[in-house]
Amino acid sequence: MNSRIQNIFAQCKKEKRACFVAYLCAGDPNFESSIEACRSLINSGIDILELGVPFSDPLADGQTNQLAAQRALESGMTSEKVFQLVEEIRSFSSIPIVFYTYYNLVFSMGSETYAERAKKAGVDALLTLDLPPEEAEEHLNSCEAQNIETVFIVAPTTPEERLVKICEATTGFIYYVSREGVTGEQADLSQGIQSRVDLIKRYTDLPVVVGFGVSSSDHVRSIAQVADGVVVGSAIVNCIAENLGNQKAIESALKDKMGSLLEANSLKR
Repeated sequence: MNSRIQNIFAQCKKEKRACFVAYLCAGDPNFESSIEACRSLINSGIDILELGVPFSDPLADGQTNQLAAQRALESGMTSEKVFQLVEEIRSFSSIPIVFYTYYNLVFSMGSETYAERAKKAGVDALLTLDLPPEEAEEHLNSCEAQNIETVFIVAPTTPEERLVKICEATTGFIYYVSREGVTGEQADLSQGIQSRVDLIKRYTDLPVVVGFGVSSSDHVRSIAQVADGVVVGSAIVNCIAENLGNQKAIESALKDKMGSLLEANSLKR
């Protein structure tokens, strides 16, 4: 039986468009507000929800997502509460959910226990930012045992010989980081995205999505023409950051932002 992730990529391919992946930090700015923000994104028509698991030392994240994680942690979010947030989402949606997390959080609970809890909550895949595939055997075995898919990152600096190992370890989709450095809105896209996506596709039949620095409709439109999926994070998180304390304003900002981004993504190939 195909997974939710496989099904949504197949559906997007049939519709001749890219899969839209939207990122929010779980629990930002608090549990209840985060649920409603996720609901707004889902209702807007996103394809995959990527939930950042708040962590005290998020090395791959720029200031926007660091502050989101800080707000979530200060509101009392824990690993268990993140799982509970997924369970709440599962009460009204079957959208594919990917965790964007750091290995410390998995390791401290134990890979097997973490995968079991994630599966029970309704998580579809784990993207473990700082875990290289060469050291991921326990994690991969735990995910396989729970039928949870894995997502690994390819950077602009990744040597071609490492692509083989990364692609072998991945079962969900490949996440291509469009530029060096951390997450965050950027004025311009990096050059050479198409050539890197083409290179990755020499080594895998899995979908390739592009993220990091993707913030505008023009960015989404460009990436949607060359990749299987596009990830937008900081530009969405900023809808929360700029309207703290006003839930209606947050939801209005999310609705406006998603309207323009999803319209750019709907362009047929």
